[in-house]
Amino acid sequence: MIEEKIKKIRLLLLDVDGVLTDGRVIYNDDGTEIKAFNVKDGLGLRLLMNAGIKTGVVTGRRSNALIYRCKNIGIHYVFDGISEKGKLLETIVSQTEILPEEIAFMGDDLPDIPLLKKIGVPIAVRDAHENVIDASEIVTEKRGGDGAVREICEKILKVKGLWDQSINDFIG
Repeated sequence: MIEEKIKKIRLLLLDVDGVLTDGRVIYNDDGTEIKAFNVKDGLGLRLLMNAGIKTGVVTGRRSNALIYRCKNIGIHYVFDGISEKGKLLETIVSQTEILPEEIAFMGDDLPDIPLLKKIGVPIAVRDAHENVIDASEIVTEKRGGDGAVREICEKILKVKGLWDQSINDFIG
């Protein structure tokens, strides 16, 4: 049952383009990449982290905008420039000391499938490629970049029985 798997989660990993963003890559005239992140996703991640659950990103691209965003909201782990995500699991386990079955990963496209198949809770955003959806146990109602991460953060907190305390801690 998926709820039992969610209760074990100690680390939520996220793809970036198509999960934390809507998948568009925008460049300005001087070639600087611009990314748009959803503030509701950021708050969801902060609530999750405040409850003791680690967060990280796993992405094939490198971006200064991503690094800035991760520092801004306090994401624990940044694995960027990763061409073969499935081969990264051993490094993740070594660096985090978190077992594969205690990891959730949220993806949207074909490069995410190898990692989705190796962790405890594989998650796809609603607008993910059909093969990613097939490889996932959870599919969000929201699209990537449009609150899907927040949706999953809240689901994890609620299933783990941490939601009410998280809200009380946040609101004060």
